[in-house]
Amino acid sequence: MTTTDSSSTKRRLGAEGPQVFPLGLGAMGMSALYGPADRDESVATVRAALDAGITLIDTGDFYGMGDNELLLADALRGVDRDRYQLSVKFGAQRDPSGAFIGYDTSPNALKTALSYSLRRLGVDHVDIYRPARLDPSVPIEETVGALAEMVQAGYVRHIGLSEVGADTLRRASAVHPISDLQIEYSLISRGIEGTILPTARELGIGITAYGVLSRGLISGHWSKERSAERDFRSVSPRFQGENLDHNLALVETLRALAVQKNATVAQLAIAWVAAQGTDIVPLVGARTRSRLEESLGSLGVTLTADDLAEIEKAVPAGAAAGDRYVAEQMAHLDSEK
Repeated sequence: MTTTDSSSTKRRLGAEGPQVFPLGLGAMGMSALYGPADRDESVATVRAALDAGITLIDTGDFYGMGDNELLLADALRGVDRDRYQLSVKFGAQRDPSGAFIGYDTSPNALKTALSYSLRRLGVDHVDIYRPARLDPSVPIEETVGALAEMVQAGYVRHIGLSEVGADTLRRASAVHPISDLQIEYSLISRGIEGTILPTARELGIGITAYGVLSRGLISGHWSKERSAERDFRSVSPRFQGENLDHNLALVETLRALAVQKNATVAQLAIAWVAAQGTDIVPLVGARTRSRLEESLGSLGVTLTADDLAEIEKAVPAGAAAGDRYVAEQMAHLDSEK
């Protein structure tokens, strides 16, 4: 698998964070939420990503109830530890049935979770460790303070956050430098542009953008016929009924623009996120080598000011129909308050 010349330019996550390849690999879908995945193909995809130059790999200890970390341990076995950076989320609690039952980011809980993640991943440190969501029962200062202890002890290199708002960013960064905020950001999920992104930039905090293809909705590969598939998307508001019809119409508008750039819809959508600033690193959730290769092709898509204006006109902020999560999950998002 090859990359384009533009892929050699690394991006730094925040003022004090690590330098990473311009795209990161999100591994969640290899173990959870998007239906069955081929483990061998997943391992091969991770290795292909490394061969292509990707360095940042994102996971969570609750993805597949720890399975995702074990999968990455297999994929990364024998690979020089300096070749990749692991971003790990913690805090989401699950019962034996797999149901999500809340969040716990208290100091003792995070230290226990970190210990288990290090063991499952087979490494002696995590490059970026972050709470998956804001725990309403634990002040962010306590969580970040405990994370800072883990940085001091050498088990964590950098502290990140996920799906938090501007006020939480300020409170957290007052305790310890924050490398990056992981948050959904795409052509049809642009909530961060109001106060969160400006605040992150003011504080020197980078952005790792997940959901850049809105869980496949704006990949150019989704269709109404696939809506019967029983996975996370079967209950996602944007994939339902008239919402889906509206959103797929937006995709066809993007497809026409992508053709003009000799790109796929997915490549155009990823390139748009990357073009919003060099402090933003898109995470692509490729589960196969073919999807990974398509995503890497976005690095060869150069968007001019005119291109960006045309895309903005076709898909302006707020153009999507439906929330990005069901109401219960939206309530857990500090970034939406």
